[in-house]
Amino acid sequence: MKTFFSIFTASIFIIIVSCSQNNNKMNKNFGIVIHGGAGTILKKNLTPELEKEYTKVLNDALEKGYSILEKGGSAVDAVTEAIKIMEDSPLFNAGKGSVFTHDGKNEMDAAIMDGKTLLAGSVAGVRTIKNPVTAAKMVMLKSEHVMMVGEGAELFASQNGCEIVDTTYFFTQKRWDQLQDAIKNEKVSLDHSDTTSYVFPDEFNDKKFGTVGAVALDKNGNLAAATSTGGMTNKKYGRVGDAPIIGSGTYANNKTCAVSCTGHGEYFIRNVVAYDVSSQMEYGKKTLKEASDETVMKKLLSQKGEGGLIAIDKDCNIAMPFNTEGMYRGFKTSDGKSEVLIYK
Repeated sequence: MKTFFSIFTASIFIIIVSCSQNNNKMNKNFGIVIHGGAGTILKKNLTPELEKEYTKVLNDALEKGYSILEKGGSAVDAVTEAIKIMEDSPLFNAGKGSVFTHDGKNEMDAAIMDGKTLLAGSVAGVRTIKNPVTAAKMVMLKSEHVMMVGEGAELFASQNGCEIVDTTYFFTQKRWDQLQDAIKNEKVSLDHSDTTSYVFPDEFNDKKFGTVGAVALDKNGNLAAATSTGGMTNKKYGRVGDAPIIGSGTYANNKTCAVSCTGHGEYFIRNVVAYDVSSQMEYGKKTLKEASDETVMKKLLSQKGEGGLIAIDKDCNIAMPFNTEGMYRGFKTSDGKSEVLIYK
């Protein structure tokens, strides 16, 4: 009988220790990082009222994503909901605020990746999905594929519960005026402009990249990344940038980090930027900061590739490097730190 009680007591002790360990695991650090685009973002070009508007939307997105994490929700859900806030704002070049192509259309791209499973989903060239990031999530969760484009992606999104809207939903006068200006000058504008900005063959003066993105680490130690964009003003030929390309503009792996990029997409595609940060950590044993800085501040700059990225690693370290004048960005972590920033 004494032996029985000894075994019983020992079993209870093991169960208690096991529960304690599980609780500790659930209480580990967690957090979210977001961006609303990088580029020539100068304080002198933003009115106090406009700066306040940007700050509010960024804060709203952070709070939405963080509240999901705080309640034990997944990193995938947190980045999705944070991005939806920014897609619903005309301030950013994604969703409602998407720029126009040469043909006067809005063509949007988005991607998401789950660092736990390495599953990913993306859509490109979609025109009627209110929140493209939700369609990317459905591709990841409800199909055997990674990327869908155009009308096929829209049909799939509709069949899987994504909100479909008329193309007129995406019309904003500011973006339309930017297109007319670009067509008149026979130039292409890089994304998110508060003033008219044009791409020249080798140099351009006022550049904005209005892609939005989010990365998160949840209480279970899982990472996720998502990115959404409206592309380039006056773009032709169905051009697609880095945002929906897994490994270029979006990547997540629980072994290393989650990354979302913003910038001149062609350079981010050529350098597989999001994956490059992860691979430096996995194979080169670099820290998140070291890997992010190496990619953005050295590799991209050496090629005149402009932009930035946000990243969070498995230990809740964050990085937000950019080689432009500014980047709309913010973070909130479980250690009580929270900040929204715009300028360098």
